Amino acid sequence: MFTGIITATGIVAAIEPIGEGHDMRLAIEAPEGWLEGAAIGASIACSGCCLTVITLAANRFTVEVSGETLSKTTLGRWREGSRINLERALRMGDEMGGHVVSGHVDGVAEVLSATPENGSLRMLFQLPIGLAPFVAPKGSITIEGVSLTVNEVEGASFGVNLIPHTAAVTTLGELRPGQQVNVEIDMLARYVARLRQFNARDLTA
Repeated sequence: MFTGIITATGIVAAIEPIGEGHDMRLAIEAPEGWLEGAAIGASIACSGCCLTVITLAANRFTVEVSGETLSKTTLGRWREGSRINLERALRMGDEMGGHVVSGHVDGVAEVLSATPENGSLRMLFQLPIGLAPFVAPKGSITIEGVSLTVNEVEGASFGVNLIPHTAAVTTLGELRPGQQVNVEIDMLARYVARLRQFNARDLTA
């Protein structure tokens, strides 16, 4: 589990296809000291996608990504030198600063606009139509691993505001219209929708 509070950004240092190229291995460089206490098998959220550490050095770790993950996230578009958001897994006793994030990306959204607004950055995103019902005004959403509050929803699009700190310490401040981002909907919304779906079927059975 994660909170959506980014604690560092890393750099994709190397990309290696696995097998016939449907899977891949990524080497990621982290800031000095950020991996202290990490171990092989640890979970790290990489721009919102929970990945398992398979090798570990002082400031570098390696993960493997399946073809399924590549098909449903932005990871297949990463290149050597790409900057990504990083978060270590939540530990008992850690501050819950964002919201409960699983690291399981639900889909990919498109950046519609990024406009300065007073001291913040106003961003609009277009969701896949199937995810739109799970996003509500003042609800939580995870974009590229960052926990954000939804300002408004119109159809399949929604808006958020980034304060200068968030824009500076994550990759979100670099986003431009047309780019795609990893999205994880609020876990509570996912289970409420599933429960309603089950009850509707049960009542009509």
